[in-house]
Amino acid sequence: MKITDIRVRLVNDNDKLKAVASITIDDELVVHDIKLINGKDGYFLSMPNRKSGDGKFKDIVHPIKTDVRESLKDQIVSAYEQALASEQE
Repeated sequence: MKITDIRVRLVNDNDKLKAVASITIDDELVVHDIKLINGKDGYFLSMPNRKSGDGKFKDIVHPIKTDVRESLKDQIVSAYEQALASEQE
């Protein structure tokens, strides 16, 4: 699996939510609404989710392996930092 495109929309009016990303996998599958959140221990991802009948939120799509989640986070953070730099120019 290779992430072939990352698009980041900056969120400037929220203290913790920094960006919302869409990724393209192998030029064939797109996942929208991955949230980049700045928590007390650094950045983390909130994957697309839906509220279930019991009121809890369940991920619709998510990485199974920790190393895949970390790689995805690193790539989205990099794209976020590039978008920030472009906005400040």
